[in-house]
Amino acid sequence: MAFFTAMSVGFLIGTVRERLHQPGALMAGIRTHTVAALIGAVALYLGAAIFLVALALMGILIGIGYDRSYIRDPGMTGEVSLALTVLLGGLAIESSQLAAALGVTVACLLFFKKPLRQFSQELLSERELEDALILFAAVVVVLPILSREAIDPWGTFKPFAIWKVVVVIMFAGMMGHLAIRLTGVRWGLPLAGFFSGFVSSTAVIMDLGRRVKDKPELSDIACAASLLSTLASLLLFALVIGASSPALLGDVVWPLFCGGLSLLVLALVWFKRRPLPTDFYLPSTEGAFQFKHVLFIAVSISSVSLISTWMGIWFGESGTLASAVIVGFAEIHAAAVGISQLSIQHGSVTALAKWGVIGILAASVVSKSTLSYISGGGHYGGKVTLSLVIFISAAALAMLF
Repeated sequence: MAFFTAMSVGFLIGTVRERLHQPGALMAGIRTHTVAALIGAVALYLGAAIFLVALALMGILIGIGYDRSYIRDPGMTGEVSLALTVLLGGLAIESSQLAAALGVTVACLLFFKKPLRQFSQELLSERELEDALILFAAVVVVLPILSREAIDPWGTFKPFAIWKVVVVIMFAGMMGHLAIRLTGVRWGLPLAGFFSGFVSSTAVIMDLGRRVKDKPELSDIACAASLLSTLASLLLFALVIGASSPALLGDVVWPLFCGGLSLLVLALVWFKRRPLPTDFYLPSTEGAFQFKHVLFIAVSISSVSLISTWMGIWFGESGTLASAVIVGFAEIHAAAVGISQLSIQHGSVTALAKWGVIGILAASVVSKSTLSYISGGGHYGGKVTLSLVIFISAAALAMLF
C-alpha cells in the first residue's frame, strides 16, 4: 500500500507538471516523478542511511539539470517539486495518508500557477498584503506567546483572551473586504453594506446618509444596506461574546437571533420598495481593516475589562452593567467583553448580564439613530430609526418570553 501511494503521488505531480508545459520541453514529467517517488519509498524502506544517500544523489542530479536549463528556464519550481516528490515517496512508508494528502496539495499548488500568480501580482494590492501579514502575525506570532492567566491583581486582564477577540474582529474585517473585492461592489449596495458592516456599521450608516443627502431617492435602498451592516455588526458582536463567555452567548442566542431576523426582514422590505440605480455604488475600503482601529479596540477592551471590574467592586453588578452600556454607545464589541465579566465573575450567567446585552444593543441603537439623522436628514434617519427600534424591541421581547 505504501509503495502504491508513493507511485500515485509521483504520478499525480508529474501529470500536472507535464500538462502545464509545452510539448517537447525538457522537464521532469510523469515518468520521472513516479520513479523519483518510488526511489524515495524504496530507499527509506531499506534504511535511513540509504534514503539519505539516495536523496543526496537526487539532489546532485537535480542541480546538474538546473544548471543546464537555467538559461531557458530560470525558475526552480520543477526542481523543487521533484525533490519534494522524493521526500513524499519516503514519507509514504511512514504515513501513507499524510503523504497522499500532501501530494494532492502540492499538485493543486502547481496546477493553479496562473491564478495564484494573477492573484499575487494583479489582484492583491500592497495594502491588502500588509493587512494579511498583520493578521497572520497577530494569530501565529502574538497570540501563542500571550499569557492565558490574568496579569493584574483583580484577575481581569487576560492578554490571550483580549487578543483573541481582536483577532476575531480583524479576521471578520478581512473576510468582508475580500468578499467585496471578489463580488464587486457594483453587484449590489446591500451586499457591500453587509460586508462593510464587519469593519464598521456606524461608518456605513454615516456614509450612506451623506449619499442620501445628494440623492434622496436612494433612501430606501440605503436604509436596507444600513440594516444589513447592522446585522453584520450583530454577528460580530455575538462572536465576541462567544469568545469571551460561551455560557452568556448560549443564554442570549435566542434574543440575538430574533433581533437579527428582524433586521434581515426589514432590509428585504426596504430593498424591494425601490430598485438599485446602476450609477450608485459603495466603494470598497483601501484596506481590510484599520490597524489604528484594531489597536483602539484592544485598548478599549482592556480598559473596559478593568473599569467593569473596579465598578463591580465599588458598586456591585450594577456598576459593571452601567460601564458596559456606556461603552456600548461608541463600541459594542468592546462593551461585549465588559458585560461578559458579569458571567465570568460569578461562574454562571445572571439575569443582569443577559439584560446587559440588550442594554448595550439599545445604546448602540440610540447612537446609530442619532448619527443617521445627522448624516442623512429626517427622511433617511426616520427609516433607520424605526427599523432599529423594531430590532431592539424584537430582541427585548425574545428575552422576556
